[in-house]
Amino acid sequence: MNVKNSYTLADVALRAEVSEITVSRVLRNKASVAEKTRERVLAVVREMGYVPNRVAGTLASSGSNLIGVVLPSLSNIVFPDVLRGIHASLASSGYQPVVGVTDYDEDVEEQLVASLLSWQPAAMILSGLNHTAYTVEMLKRSGVRVAELMDIDATPLDIAVGMSHRQAGIDTALHLYRRGYRRFGYVGHDRSRDLRAARRYEGLRQGLAEVGLSLVGEIAADAPSSTMAGRELLGQLLARHRDLDAVVFSNDDMAVGGVFHCFAAGIRLREDLALFGFNGLDIGQALPQPLSTIRSNRFLIGKTAAEMILEVPEHPGVPTIRDTGYEIIEGATA
Repeated sequence: MNVKNSYTLADVALRAEVSEITVSRVLRNKASVAEKTRERVLAVVREMGYVPNRVAGTLASSGSNLIGVVLPSLSNIVFPDVLRGIHASLASSGYQPVVGVTDYDEDVEEQLVASLLSWQPAAMILSGLNHTAYTVEMLKRSGVRVAELMDIDATPLDIAVGMSHRQAGIDTALHLYRRGYRRFGYVGHDRSRDLRAARRYEGLRQGLAEVGLSLVGEIAADAPSSTMAGRELLGQLLARHRDLDAVVFSNDDMAVGGVFHCFAAGIRLREDLALFGFNGLDIGQALPQPLSTIRSNRFLIGKTAAEMILEVPEHPGVPTIRDTGYEIIEGATA
């Protein structure tokens, strides 16, 4: 992991068989380069994991107090909570977070990582364990500490801080089974982009299988989670499967929408239908019947990751995983 990016513009130019000026023009997206040449240079750049050094020619320490933070969203309250935790650890450290938002797009993440690494940050903090191959290569060659947050279900590049989403899905199934529910439905959002939601979904199915059950019905939006989507999709699911006794949602945003559907349709929560979410958001706990859900330790995740980077600035040579756990909130909807 700790292989410092020693490639220079000259190395790229040599391998691509062009001049350094041509490489510079390609990286600055100048139009005066033939398309075939541009493609060849970019292929070499990706192959080498090369990142331009935008600090070169300035004071060597000018970028050393920056920590790159790449998150999938700031409109979802989950990630502002994580960012607050990061800021709490960095506030008196002299380091400054520089934040980019991907909207759950790995290609956008790749662009942001390349941009942030070009400023020679002291460390990088990202969300999740899945990235493009080029992003992984850039991070490996950067030589800086890399913290991947929210998920510990795979081996990290360096530091992983979070929880097992697969286990959270299993525990959701077993918790509801122990409470007497047998006919399960699922309402979700786009799992192809939100891989942590996908792991919880897989865990839910695994947990149900362990007690001899399976999902009776399921429905998912080809879009990010939202309260409105949760409300609309629960209505559609119940129109197809009227005998469900419990519905698990991909997160609290969706589950709160499901609660609103039940209010409007005269469905008694817990008595007629149990609803269960994920995240433990305040809005779910502020409902007349507090949402049954799992609370993730979002602030702690961000705070712990930043603390680990500050405590040991150099990569120890082996990945480190810190499980911040989660809590089942019984609530009043399941």
